[in-house]
Amino acid sequence: MSQVLDATEIFEALGLEDTNRGGFSGQWLGSGPELEVFTPIDGSRIGSVIQVTEDEYDQVVASAHRAFLEWRKVPGPVRGDLVRQLGNRLRDKKSELGALVTLEMGKIVSEGEGEVQEMIDICDFANGLSRQLYGNTMQSERPDHRMSEQWHPLGVVGVISAFNFPVAVWSWNAAIAAVCGDASVWKPASGTPLTAVAVTKIAQSVCEDNNVDPAIFSLTIGKGSSVGERMLHDRRVPLISCTGSCRVGYHVGEVVGRRLGRTILELGGNNAIIVTPHANMDLALPAILFGAVGTAGQRCTSTRRLFIEDPVVEPLLERLLSPHIALLPAQCSKGVGQRATEQPPQPGGHLGIALAAKLVSLLVGLEHRLLHNVGSVELGPLLRTKLAARQ
Repeated sequence: MSQVLDATEIFEALGLEDTNRGGFSGQWLGSGPELEVFTPIDGSRIGSVIQVTEDEYDQVVASAHRAFLEWRKVPGPVRGDLVRQLGNRLRDKKSELGALVTLEMGKIVSEGEGEVQEMIDICDFANGLSRQLYGNTMQSERPDHRMSEQWHPLGVVGVISAFNFPVAVWSWNAAIAAVCGDASVWKPASGTPLTAVAVTKIAQSVCEDNNVDPAIFSLTIGKGSSVGERMLHDRRVPLISCTGSCRVGYHVGEVVGRRLGRTILELGGNNAIIVTPHANMDLALPAILFGAVGTAGQRCTSTRRLFIEDPVVEPLLERLLSPHIALLPAQCSKGVGQRATEQPPQPGGHLGIALAAKLVSLLVGLEHRLLHNVGSVELGPLLRTKLAARQ
């Protein structure tokens, strides 16, 4: 594929259309509001998705539950083989799906493909796990009795994913759920619906090739305030796996816990790197830099703080703020809807772009708070250049 991200080529390779239905229950559906998608690379429109209504959400979950009742009867190793095939199909589409992640979300090219590789890896892991669904055998205190445990499939698993990892998070949940005999219903972030449609189409094709009801990998794209809330309150979904902010996680845990449902919550972080005088600065410098700017800082694992011992503060900051530091921007954006660059994403770039303009506002507000509380802010050469251009 050309290094220039051509939406037409990507859409054709992944079976996407200009307008796509956002619900999948074994069949595609969607009659709600149209959600237009803009690439953060230059703010241009790349497609749209017809979201599901609350009634259509109910149809999706009902179909997923029916599919689960049959899927749970399939032997574990056979379920694992289907997930193995899913991993192979993702291998075949790695370049195209990775490019769509870059186009829709703004990650650099290597990170987009790397995320798809994570999907492939978890499919391989889940396939092996399908032969290891063990239960304990225990000694009974009663004569002529035997005690053992057997784990049964749970049911329909709700997967709520965030924009910053638009495809990998689904696979971490759906692949494991599938080998355990569960079905999954995916509620992706509204900022990255096209990747969800593309992935679901891939999963659909694998299921159909194996005469399996594809509703075990269901999809429901809709507003969090309607479809998302309905999922949280839905007793047909005994487990909700949610990736998002701590604020969202508090709400999910409270609502699902109130109905005695289960949750898996992967939320925000406040990560720090400690640098001692014994550190190898040639290793510490790129680790700090990419930890902070990778995915434009839009990760729960992004570096937010440095704890530096006194003897190495000055030499480390001098190198970190040096104009010669190797930081090639892949794309530089002022926010969605504003043209950022006429250049295509650079495959060797390290700095991605912010998906939403509100993140830029957040960073500007952070700069003001730092100036008020600390008194000074050291800026690297790239940020100095960008701020000067805005003034």
